[in-house]
Amino acid sequence: MAGSQAVTQIRPLSALAELADCVKLQQTVWGFSDIELLPLPPFVVASQTGGQVLGAYCGAQMTGFCLAFPAIKPDGKPYLHSHMLAVLEEYRNQGVGMQLKMRQREDAIARRLDLIEWTFDPLELKNAFFNIERLGAIVRRYAENEYGTSSSPLQGGLPTDRCIAEWWIASSSVDALAHGREVGRASIQERIAVPADLHRIRREDPRRAREIQRANAARFQSSFQAGLAVIGFEYTEKNGVYLLGTLP
Repeated sequence: MAGSQAVTQIRPLSALAELADCVKLQQTVWGFSDIELLPLPPFVVASQTGGQVLGAYCGAQMTGFCLAFPAIKPDGKPYLHSHMLAVLEEYRNQGVGMQLKMRQREDAIARRLDLIEWTFDPLELKNAFFNIERLGAIVRRYAENEYGTSSSPLQGGLPTDRCIAEWWIASSSVDALAHGREVGRASIQERIAVPADLHRIRREDPRRAREIQRANAARFQSSFQAGLAVIGFEYTEKNGVYLLGTLP
């Protein structure tokens, strides 16, 4: 049940009723307006054309889902673009998101893919920690206002700046994290900090929140142009800190 370590089952989804539940759940989680809500057809298309629609269930209750589309790089390399991962608030911090990502990884490896990418808001520190420290994703690209203006209250009226996570699912470091083993880290050459109380700042002082976002965007882009990548993330008493270094 919610509030404890709920027993979760992860399964691929294809039935229209299951996919419709994903549409409803994304609105519950993000509070999108109808115009921003991803409708049913893309879920159907993803399930039928080599993408992924995975659902997490506690009994008959859908507690989360992830959605990914087949994608291809300019050089012809196939990969998966993971577009959404949502977990109901009452089921968070129970490993549901991790189980969805591990099933996503397992399925992609079985199809001989080695890369899954997605975007995330660098101001959302819990997501950053999960993506970088728990999953082992790296970041080498930053997109300003990637999706335009969003009605989601989570965005707080700010531009939809995003980091692009690269999850090299067959790498030794990702495999080690997936099996609970520690991973060594290259030397850190740059640190980019985000205040731990950024949610409060967004709510009470949107202008300052925008200044923080703009300043960090410049630092990310400068670091990436210099050949650095985000390779770690840590919390201090006051900040969430992106750790940048040179990839091996």
